[in-house]
Amino acid sequence: MSPKEFDIVVYGASGFTGRLVAEYVLKTYGAAGPLRWAMAGRDKGKLRAIARELGAPESLPTLEANADDAATLDALAQRASVILTTVGPYQLYGEALVAACARTGTDYVDLCGEPAWMAQMIARYESAAKASGARITFSCGFDSIPFDCGVFYLQQQAMERFGHPFTRVRGRVRTMKGGFSGGTLASMLATLEAGRRDPSIVKTMTNPYALVPASPGVRQPRGDSVVHDEGIGWSAPFIMAAINTKNVHRTNALTNFRYGRDFTYDEMQLMGAGNAGEKRAKAALNQARTQMALLAFAPTRALLRRFALPKPGQGPSKQERESGSYEVLYVGDMGAGANDGRTLRAVVSGDKDPGYGSTSKMITEAALCLKDTPRSTTPGAIWTPAAAMGQALIARLQEKAGLRFGLEN
Repeated sequence: MSPKEFDIVVYGASGFTGRLVAEYVLKTYGAAGPLRWAMAGRDKGKLRAIARELGAPESLPTLEANADDAATLDALAQRASVILTTVGPYQLYGEALVAACARTGTDYVDLCGEPAWMAQMIARYESAAKASGARITFSCGFDSIPFDCGVFYLQQQAMERFGHPFTRVRGRVRTMKGGFSGGTLASMLATLEAGRRDPSIVKTMTNPYALVPASPGVRQPRGDSVVHDEGIGWSAPFIMAAINTKNVHRTNALTNFRYGRDFTYDEMQLMGAGNAGEKRAKAALNQARTQMALLAFAPTRALLRRFALPKPGQGPSKQERESGSYEVLYVGDMGAGANDGRTLRAVVSGDKDPGYGSTSKMITEAALCLKDTPRSTTPGAIWTPAAAMGQALIARLQEKAGLRFGLEN
């Protein structure tokens, strides 16, 4: 394949998250260095204004492309080695770009946390991606890099120490300061409305193997109630588990069941130990059930869109992004009844708020890591971050993006 004009194109750079990505690329890699990159979006004038606000030179290319215009997306894809897109919800605005990249052999990364849409894209475009050599990689932000790569890291440690992976892994979110992005909420609202029109979407959302080509059929923990884990504490449901667990199982399948065909994984939010932890977990469960019941009503969703979602270009302040952080615990063992000491605990942490500050760094480094990943090891297909890039991505995230992966006693 001949070299493209740009190593990476940031599509959606006029949006809040896209602007953060462009700012990070400019600060970390410059505008005239060895990295050839460009900003893209539907309004070239707005892109140029943002580039000036970021302090970029006039020589930084700004490219016009519209999610509603397949021809402009094809032209954009033909100029880029990797397109990084922050334009969501992807189920509303994303398919045409996936199709363009699959046709032109262009690598692609996004922030998608919409499993029903992802399942549709896999069914429609994976054959084209394999034929063209395009590596389509979904979920390269807080959903689902820390979780997908966290399980990958823990299982790698297990294989090095014990010669085989853990049968069971439990993910527990310990801390999360900063919360989700507005895009996450917008995607959730779009999914709820799509599910009301198409009941099959609800089935996809509740199926842990929805993104797996062939399900191994192992019953998975539901993660929808209060749980007490000995030596860990009390946990309540975690809203992002619906996407993260599916990506973890897809990684397992894409790596020839690296974690085993009997692998189980669940993901929850840790609420603490003792009576206080139990009370917090039960309160969190009741709150989550109340929120989901309210979201079932169209007027509630309309109010959220009007008052809760950030307006275009809006988001948390720099101080809020810089002061955020998160930490996720992973506990691996050989499953029920295997009390033989073969267990490890790993921790993944991030140094910025998960929804914006950390996500903008993660997706950038994922795009650059994918660019550097040989097609001989990762050929054209639709991938998860860990399956596509594995240890190379983990190393890059630690070096560049403020993430830490480590074992805990």
